[in-house]
Amino acid sequence: QVQLVESGGGLVQAGGSLRLSCAASGRTFSSVAMGWFRQAPGKEREFVATVSWNGDSTYYADSVKGRFTISRDNAKNTVYLHMNGLKPEDTAVYACAASQLASTTSQFRWYNYWGQGTQVTVSS
Repeated sequence: QVQLVESGGGLVQAGGSLRLSCAASGRTFSSVAMGWFRQAPGKEREFVATVSWNGDSTYYADSVKGRFTISRDNAKNTVYLHMNGLKPEDTAVYACAASQLASTTSQFRWYNYWGQGTQVTVSS
């Protein structure tokens, strides 16, 4: 019933920046945490970042901490991922997801709605 649509992916040079957006429709999402995940070819899907229902708490994977920032605008039903200092190893399909919980979680099992993903490619 919930649709999540990512946008903002593209090709960037190492050290560059990019902002991903995830727009939700079909149901309000202001009461649940949101997360970003990524998956590179041949690799398992990995957690990137999450933000609580009201935007007051965030949590990041060690690999992106200090470089990425997750935020949300509940009035717009949109969550963002600001990506700075991009590295070639950041290359992946990035997908946003809605959690069943209000609080932040990196655990895959709590996310039950997923976007289609957007490709981020970082050249060296």
